[in-house]
Amino acid sequence: MSAAALAGLRVVEFAHMVMGPTAGLILADLGADVVKIEPTPDGDNTRRLTGSGIGFFTMASRNKRSVMLDLKSPEGLTVARRLIGRADVLTENFRPGALDKLGLGYAECGAANPRLIYCSLKGFLPGPYEHRTALDEVVQMMGGLAYMTGPVGQPLRAGASVIDIMGGTYGALAVLAALAERERTGLGQHVQSGLFESVAMLMAQHMAQAAITGTEPKPMSARDVAWPVYDIFDTADGRKIFIGVVTDTQWRVLCAEFGLAGLANDPVLSTQAERRAARPRTLPVIASAFARLTETELIARCERLGLPFAPIARPADLFEDRHLRDSGGLVSVSLPDGRRVDLPGLPISMGGERLPLRRDVPAAGADSRNVLAELGYGEAEIDALIGLGAVGANG
Repeated sequence: MSAAALAGLRVVEFAHMVMGPTAGLILADLGADVVKIEPTPDGDNTRRLTGSGIGFFTMASRNKRSVMLDLKSPEGLTVARRLIGRADVLTENFRPGALDKLGLGYAECGAANPRLIYCSLKGFLPGPYEHRTALDEVVQMMGGLAYMTGPVGQPLRAGASVIDIMGGTYGALAVLAALAERERTGLGQHVQSGLFESVAMLMAQHMAQAAITGTEPKPMSARDVAWPVYDIFDTADGRKIFIGVVTDTQWRVLCAEFGLAGLANDPVLSTQAERRAARPRTLPVIASAFARLTETELIARCERLGLPFAPIARPADLFEDRHLRDSGGLVSVSLPDGRRVDLPGLPISMGGERLPLRRDVPAAGADSRNVLAELGYGEAEIDALIGLGAVGANG
């Protein structure tokens, strides 16, 4: 059982929104002690987002501790420096230079703590664009993902903060690599992850396609499908389901199971290339066969036959997904109003088990007193710092 693989590792998180907190979430779920630094007096502004951002903080804050500091005060800054001096990792995703102005850049922190791994999560890695302001949508547009996602002539961002989450994941990966290197050298280093570069990584397959074929890839909505069946179909009960048929064996199974002898015996449908070319005339026949069955019936047949399939789900459907529930893939955390909700855990298992919840989503400053005590502050000193407003505590 390795659910606490990073136990004993201290991470200080200076991060907000999605990218930085995602990196911290991964490290926290893997067992690290992640101390999230929030501004006084009200905590991270991400807690107060509305609309599509209302779930950001809840999603990314389990298994972390919260300390509120006023980094503009000398006393709050001293606490931060003491915490960083005892940390293994620092993560930050503020605008370029923001922490440097406070004396908390890599040069200062690395000099004070040579073993520190300092992870900067930015819109762009160093280069001509590094000082631009980036958002998930900005880099999706400029990196080609929106072009590939939307209909022809209508670029469309993906339906989740996919690049923020990917950028945070790459940041955590860089931290883990730097930790491995520190085992050999005894020294930390500055590692970085970029949103724009994360989009470029997603576009690598399409770039390679363009180089190989000499033809610009079309948006996925207008792509030339590579398989005989790779489509969304209507069911008898008004639902929709995706079904793919991508091998010769699957084609034979499809035809036998769904009464498509005419297609099975057609001499010009004997190869994948022929079947792909004949899609305009074969798909209506296949769609008609599927439309006679309900979604439940079609799912049961596809699952029994080993055909790739997927019902078209909405995000809220995942709360009751039996695979996520039965496999331990959902983690129960508290919402801001005190209700509990099951949200997806990291999509990995270790030692055959999913990673558990160790700490609920913290209130702002919930752990300030305990963390300062661990740093050697006495109770009277902590009270004084709270009285000055340099430290915020909740409880």
